[in-house]
Amino acid sequence: MKVLLSAIYPYIYLLLFFTIPFDEYTRALPNILLAVLVVAFPFVVKKTDFSKIKTIPALIFTSFCLYLILNALVFNRLEEDFTVIKKILLCLGLVILYIPIQCFDKINKAILFSSFAAIVFSVINIIILTNTITEFQFGSSPQVIEALLIDRLYLGFLCVLSILVSYNSFKPKFHPVNRYYFANIIANTLFLFLIGSKISIALLAVLLVIRQLYGNNKKIRIPIVIGALTLCCILYLSVFTGSTQKKGIAKAAQNFLVNTTTWETRSITWECAINNIENKSINWSGFGFYGTKDQLVSCYQTTIDDTYKKNQFTSKRYNAHNQFLDLYLSSGVIGFLLFAAFVITLFVKNRNNFYYTALLATLIMYCMVENVFQRQMGAYYIGFILIILVLKINKEQNKTIKEG
Repeated sequence: MKVLLSAIYPYIYLLLFFTIPFDEYTRALPNILLAVLVVAFPFVVKKTDFSKIKTIPALIFTSFCLYLILNALVFNRLEEDFTVIKKILLCLGLVILYIPIQCFDKINKAILFSSFAAIVFSVINIIILTNTITEFQFGSSPQVIEALLIDRLYLGFLCVLSILVSYNSFKPKFHPVNRYYFANIIANTLFLFLIGSKISIALLAVLLVIRQLYGNNKKIRIPIVIGALTLCCILYLSVFTGSTQKKGIAKAAQNFLVNTTTWETRSITWECAINNIENKSINWSGFGFYGTKDQLVSCYQTTIDDTYKKNQFTSKRYNAHNQFLDLYLSSGVIGFLLFAAFVITLFVKNRNNFYYTALLATLIMYCMVENVFQRQMGAYYIGFILIILVLKINKEQNKTIKEG
């Protein structure tokens, strides 16, 4: 029985991540698969497997999770905040449940297959819409967004992960399998442009710049960094200042980044989150995840003039759309510093490898524009990143993990 469970356990994990984008159609299946993994875990795990998570980042993230629970208990808000806390615990649970698996091959394939399936599903829906609607626009049109398998932000997240996994899976020199990884990169990139996922496209541009820092020619690294920082400063000054004469790349950047409904939503939520930080003394205990939304709703009611927009923001109780701001407001200084220490430690441990640095940059980017821990899908994809980064660190120490 134990041998059989050990053989099928990695494939259950693969199936779990494959089904995540299809949550709307198979809502119960991911939970069932997760439950099966939990039940099977004691039968397949070995004592030596636990050495894989004896790392500083794993310790910090565990401390972060325990602090969130303790903080909620002390201030009597565990019941209302547990909906979010359990998603953060899911990330930690996914890492622990993966330790019996001796390679990253299965979870990498799950990302590749689920991304491909999500693209095929969405493209078929888009083709059907183009044949049924007379006026159809690609990009940010409501029709395209409605045709997507999952929310565009998280579909873009999945595509970026698929691109990174494909890049890291390239075999040295010539190998027939490389053509499939290359085709997958092209397909995912084109799809991101098709659906107008601006955050994902911007992230790919950032990752492309980061990749140059890992080239063989070390002499070009400093000019690349200086050039990238200079370009960012120029874009910031030209796009986000009051200049009325925006031409060329500045105008294009403004249209790309600013002139969207989602940008307007985020600009308002960020402003209210920052106002809540600035108008109060040091936030030691936090307001709780539910209480933070109450604080933001109060801000929406006083700062938004348009009645329709105000009603929309207050009725939907928009969160901060920034995981770092939200953690500071909800869990206080200690919770924020623990998560920041976790991210910094991962960077220090992984800074010499482009793939791991790119995964961390992806985590940071999406945490800057979304409360990823407040969506179960976000928790799963953050969990994937943590599996690669946290378990990879110990690989060099105990030699028990190999990359697929």
